[in-house]
Parts: sequence; C-alpha cells; structure tokens
Amino acid sequence: MTPEQQDFWFLPLGGTGEIGMNMNLYGHNGQWLMVDCGIIFDKNNDIDGEVIVSDRPHIQMADPQFIVERRQKLAGLVITHAHEDHIGAVPYLWRRLKCPIYTTKFTAEILRRKLVEVGLEGKVPVTVVEGDEQVEIGVFNVQWIALTHSIPEPFGMVISTPVGKVFHTADWKLDNNPVIGQCYDEKLYRDLAKQNIDAMVCDSTNANMPGWSESEAKLYKGLKQHIENATGRVIVTCFGSNLARLHTLARIAKETNRHLGLLGRSMINMMSAAKSTRLWTTVETHIDSAHLGYLPASTVLLVVTGSQGEPRTALNRLSTNSFRDMTLEPGDTVIFSSKVIPGNELPIEQMIERLKAMKVDVITDDNSELSIHASGHPSADELKAMYQWVKPRCAIPVHGEPHHINANASVAKIAEVDHQLLGSNGDLYFISPAIGIRRHAVKTGRLGIKNNALVKLG
Repeated sequence: MTPEQQDFWFLPLGGTGEIGMNMNLYGHNGQWLMVDCGIIFDKNNDIDGEVIVSDRPHIQMADPQFIVERRQKLAGLVITHAHEDHIGAVPYLWRRLKCPIYTTKFTAEILRRKLVEVGLEGKVPVTVVEGDEQVEIGVFNVQWIALTHSIPEPFGMVISTPVGKVFHTADWKLDNNPVIGQCYDEKLYRDLAKQNIDAMVCDSTNANMPGWSESEAKLYKGLKQHIENATGRVIVTCFGSNLARLHTLARIAKETNRHLGLLGRSMINMMSAAKSTRLWTTVETHIDSAHLGYLPASTVLLVVTGSQGEPRTALNRLSTNSFRDMTLEPGDTVIFSSKVIPGNELPIEQMIERLKAMKVDVITDDNSELSIHASGHPSADELKAMYQWVKPRCAIPVHGEPHHINANASVAKIAEVDHQLLGSNGDLYFISPAIGIRRHAVKTGRLGIKNNALVKLG
C-alpha cells in the first residue's frame, strides 16, 4: 500500500479511538511522514483498587509494523510536544524506524534525556526547529504552528503537499494567559483559512465538555487561598509536566514563606530540562527532599507526582507511610490540582480515604469553591472557535475515545465544516484526490516493554 502522486492520506496507528500512545502517518507520492510516537501506561489496579501482579507490561505503545516494513519510505518523525503519549515510545522504537526526528528545543531536550537512558545518545539525528519555521521533510512541507497546552512548546503543524494541506493540531487549548509561554494567537489561526486547509486532524479529549477551558493563570487565587489557610504541611499533586502549575506554586511558596520541595522523578526531570532551555527563570526555592522531614510543618509546600493513584508514585507512598524522608501528620493538607483520568477513579478514591484516615485535609477541584485545576485540552466552545477560524473542508477527530470523537464531529458540524470523518486506528483516511475513509485498511496492535525488550501484546 503506497500513496501515489495524486494521493494524500492520513493513517493513525495509535491514539484514535483511545487516549494515549499517539502514532500518526501521512502518506503522499511514495513517502510517509510520522507525527508523534507515544506510550500509554497499563492500569496497575483492579476494580477493588488492589495492585495487579501480572506479566502484562506497564509501558505500552502502538505497534509500528506497518511503517517498519516500509522504513525506506519514512521521510521523518515530527514530535509535537514532550508529553509521554506523544514522545515516550521513541527510545524503544527508533532502532526499528531509523528515521530523522524534528522537534523544538524543549521537546528535544526531554528526548535527549530519554535517549541517554537507552544508550542512544548522539546516535539519533534530531533537528531542532524554531517555532515559526517551515521545513521540507521528503515530499512534505511542515510549518510549525504555536499553540497553548499544559506543557512548554506545544505545536501543531500544517503539513502541505502539492495535492492537499492538513492542520494537525496535536494537544491544545485556547489560553489567553498560560503562565509559561505565549498566549494563543487568533490571527495566526484565522490566517490558516487563507491556506485553504483540506482537513483539520484535531484533539477530541474534552469535546464533550461544554464551554471554554479555564486559563492556567486563574488557578493562582484558589491555590494561594488554600495554602495560606493551611496550618501544617501542604502537599499539592499535579501532572509532573505542568511547568506552569509549578511556576504558580513556586510563586505562592515565596509569598507564603514556605520551602518548595519536589517529589517525583518526572517532575524533577521536567524542571531540570526547563532550566537548561531557559524556560524556567523563577528564583530558586526548591530544596532537597531529604531535608523535608526536619523542617517545621508550617513552612513546607511539597509538590508531588501521583495524582492518579499510581502505586509507585510519591503521593501513594506518602498515603501508606512508606516514604523514607517524611511522614504525613494530622492537620496536613493535600491538594489535588488535577483531574481524574477515566479508569483511575477507584485507586484515587482509595488513596483519598487513606489520607483522610490519617486526619489529613483533602482538597479537590470538586470541593474547592475556587478553581485549582485547568485542563490542557479544548472544550466544545474552543473547538467551535478553532473550526470557524481555520475553516477546513473536513474534520478528522483524533486523540479520544469514541464518545469524544463523536462529540468533536458534532461540534465541527455545528461550525459548518462540510465533512466529518469518524474512524479509529488502522482506518485509512483519504484527503486527496477525494475525501473518504477505508475501514480496517491496516492491522494495528500494541507492543510492551518486558525485561527491557519489546514484546507483542495479544
């Protein structure tokens, strides 16, 4: 199956019909371009919240066999941003793909660190591009389009061929004050309409949510109020990649005379990468975790990983008194500056019950009068606005489960997008010469990491 000169195809191998392990292919004139190469973490808990002991790999990714068999026709891999579900599979799969990689500075730094861990430092050709750059990658012209999201340097891209153009959004929201990075640029998206975009391949994660997502900057007031009112230690859990949230918490720590501590490898790594790429310039207040247990409780503000109840993370260990440097005490406060990812409800509930049993005050977005969490994905009104600005001929919803994809398509129809193509991994979407879809065109599956080796999952 090879695209000819008149063809422009889209083929998702992962991330369409599900949330996670994004892997997308575009085909034109005998060549393919891959966009993103991510992982997903297998559920660690059963229905009762107990840790599952099994041989099923924790780290999983889309099976790239289709493109591995056509590796000589793979022009390159473009990575949109540094979230694990977009970048995490690269260290495991690059030896099979052997293609050049293109991304921006911060994402390249996160990737470099991952490649070091698997012995690929200096062996992978990574081209660092600027945020407003256009690059020729084989037969494809790729223009980077700045967006806002919950991690630095999120980019969509316009992928152009002589026979058609696609705006691939990856993850985004419309935030007029994202704390780190620039606010969204409506004119930039309106100008895309002048390019006559054939298809918009678009994030569906919150398409079923009404209204407009909260701005990251609006969380300062709620977080500061809870931290000011706390008498003991304050532990805030959030997604480790959200450097804007860390920036806000560092500011509050300084204003409330608390020492800022970070727990969680991913969070500390993100902070380090941000400093090395000069995205983090806040006055340093971060202290070593080994010192936390010796400080007066009222002077500690701790930011930790584990908002989803994952067994091996910092918050879960604190909730079971198994963290070596510090224990929680009655009167301490835990703030969940995060949302529940579907499927994690039970382990989160059990962790909260353990915290309450320790007489720790627990604050979530549901019981807080002021907002303490903002999603990184667009709600329905944001989707509608983007569709109306870009004016694509066709909407291709991705990055979501079927009900998210259906909701995205409904918004596109309301926004008067002529065509909506709804599909899943392995479906072949035709963008040119005519819009259409072939179901189950390619066999898809999953790989996992077991004993440091890739294994095919049934």
